[in-house]
Amino acid sequence: MIPLNKNRVLIVDDDEIIRESFVYIVNNSEKFTVVGAYNSAEEAISEVGKKKPDIVLMDIKLPGMTGVEGTQRIKDQFPHVDVVIVSVHEDSDLVFNALRAGASGYITKSSNYLELIAALEEIKKGGAPISSKIAKMVVQSFHLNPHSPLTKREKEVLILISEGKTYTQISDQLFISK
Repeated sequence: MIPLNKNRVLIVDDDEIIRESFVYIVNNSEKFTVVGAYNSAEEAISEVGKKKPDIVLMDIKLPGMTGVEGTQRIKDQFPHVDVVIVSVHEDSDLVFNALRAGASGYITKSSNYLELIAALEEIKKGGAPISSKIAKMVVQSFHLNPHSPLTKREKEVLILISEGKTYTQISDQLFISK
């Protein structure tokens, strides 16, 4: 039986060892519980309606449907569900495609268990967890694009995220609300 006070997490990763590691980490946290773990996006999508997760942790390179496609389908059918990409890939095209598809965050598999739980907590606070390596890549891509849609202030926030600052530290430093 799933405790009522815990946030529900669904995990999608084709690597059984990683999938089971995520299950162990999430289930041993105080605020989260795993409601399902799958090795393909197709399996996960068919179960989202039944399992009712708050958050989906999605690998990006999966057999069959990719994590980007899976994210898009989940967000189309269940817009209230947050999808966080967890991947070894730091390719800018994959990152941007995942974010465009509706991912609420993108963290690397090199993140330790504390960073994984912190990312889940950040999602529940309304934030968008992004590994510092990914944030730095995003910032650099906007520096390369003179027609970036980001404002100067938004770029300042991204730079501070890429430096590993917390949302509280950023809001204090820039005198803005979280």
